[in-house]
Amino acid sequence: MTKRANGEGGIYQRESDGRWCAAVVHDDPVTGRRKRTVLYGKTRTEVKAKLKAATERIEDGGPVKDATSTVAAWVEQWRKTTLEASSRKQSTKTLYSTLARKQLEPEPFSALRLDKLRPTDIETLILTMRNDRKLADSTIRCTYTVLRSALDAAVRDGLLAKNPAIVVPRPGVARTEAHYLSPADVAVLLDKAKTSRFWAPLALIAGTGLRRGEALALRWDDVDLEAGTLRVRGTLARINGELVVTETNTQRSRRSIRLSPALVKLLTAHRKTQIGERLRAANQWTEGNFIFTTEAGQPMDPRNLLRALGSAADKAKFSGVSVHTLRHSAASALLEVGIGLKTVSEMLGHSSVSITGDIYQHVSDNAAQEAANALSKAMGL
Repeated sequence: MTKRANGEGGIYQRESDGRWCAAVVHDDPVTGRRKRTVLYGKTRTEVKAKLKAATERIEDGGPVKDATSTVAAWVEQWRKTTLEASSRKQSTKTLYSTLARKQLEPEPFSALRLDKLRPTDIETLILTMRNDRKLADSTIRCTYTVLRSALDAAVRDGLLAKNPAIVVPRPGVARTEAHYLSPADVAVLLDKAKTSRFWAPLALIAGTGLRRGEALALRWDDVDLEAGTLRVRGTLARINGELVVTETNTQRSRRSIRLSPALVKLLTAHRKTQIGERLRAANQWTEGNFIFTTEAGQPMDPRNLLRALGSAADKAKFSGVSVHTLRHSAASALLEVGIGLKTVSEMLGHSSVSITGDIYQHVSDNAAQEAANALSKAMGL
């Protein structure tokens, strides 16, 4: 193939097809080897612009050209390697992998090439999840996080010069008022669950505001019945078909909680019952030191706890009740009797007081009104 140089910085025109070309020599960010890449254009100006852009990308440590592999191919590789090798909790890895497969790998988004992926494509995906797939705000937000993480890894590996997701605002999650029951209704609900072996953990959740996984992950080493304290150190969840205890999500989730005399009495009685079950099970008992177990000593399945609560709710003729409802009910009751927002936030293990305030705005408004009324009364107004 004959070439005719135009005398301008290595840019030349091919006689075979008239296209303009420029070659750039660089270190391949993937292999580390020296590589020669040829850039093509219909005009000298076009090639000159491409050469300038390529030089800037090299100086920034990026690739001369973005990879042409599809989003699907890269996301699949990312979740099988980078995601799996990360230090994220196994439950988080499972969640991210599921979202990647269900939301990012299906077409048409997955068929886009990395080098053609634009911020508008990501915004279109967000709209599709919101309007067509009718996904929850939290799911859309988490999917965006997964995609951004996968594209960050593509930049790290030299497949992309920039992550197009960075300039797309993270989808928001609308704050909704927590569904809760009055203390009297909670008492009715627990009474309907009294004959179930799940009554004790449900009562503990109702009396402390623990999360379901936190309550079921408790071991006897986490409780000091004499001091009346309980330590939250982990959470129980079903991951890949197995019940696994993992660390709590945040530092504030790892906390110590004071127990009321009633809850100390409940756990003391529960321990005596469990000792009897262990003796009856003999060598069939699985020793894990869990507070709440099956009759064979294995940790309780969170799904079974939910089923037991659902049965009690049906008997009480309550609708829309979940285990989380007990947590919300505990928090609302504490705030309504005047316990400070900061204390309740620490008890619940929220990452910030503002989250507590947003979730329980209805109680905060009531407390604010009562404070205003008290001030006016004190001033004789």
